[in-house]
Amino acid sequence: MEDSYDNVAPRAADLDALQRIAETYPSRERFLSELTLDPPDATSDEAGPPLRDEDYLILSTIHSAKGQEWRSVFVLNCVDGCIPSDLATGTRDEIEEERRLLYVAMTRAKDDLELIVPRRFHVHGQPRNGDRHVLAARTRFLPPSTLKHFAQVVWPAIAVAPATPVREGPKVDLKARMRAMWG
Repeated sequence: MEDSYDNVAPRAADLDALQRIAETYPSRERFLSELTLDPPDATSDEAGPPLRDEDYLILSTIHSAKGQEWRSVFVLNCVDGCIPSDLATGTRDEIEEERRLLYVAMTRAKDDLELIVPRRFHVHGQPRNGDRHVLAARTRFLPPSTLKHFAQVVWPAIAVAPATPVREGPKVDLKARMRAMWG
């Protein structure tokens, strides 16, 4: 579908306004945190009418999503440390509350539910091209026995090269070489 000029101008104005607001925050992280922590109904009255029925995205915390429902829901960071939060695993009651929160998040979806499980998190405060990271473990609330109920998609798709036969080469006595180096 192509947008007419009439639809493009209001979007550009919205982006300009969003940029002006973002510039008042000390960092992009702080701006996005404030934006996502603001309950959807607290600012929705300030938004103009959407250009199309589905021409907007709602960012919400799980707490502020209670009682809401959407056609599609994406739950980010479904890994131990985030769901459940490291800060809420001190007692059995805290863990059960975290399990209930995931249940709330999952049951907000009418048609499509995406549980995002990143493979790793990059460590902050490293050199510009640094690649230090920690591996992420899927949340304990989704044990292996439940995975058959989910379509698992890996992104980016991993291309598997066709198996090529291993050609025989000269035999190397690695043990002897190592002894010679360190002997």
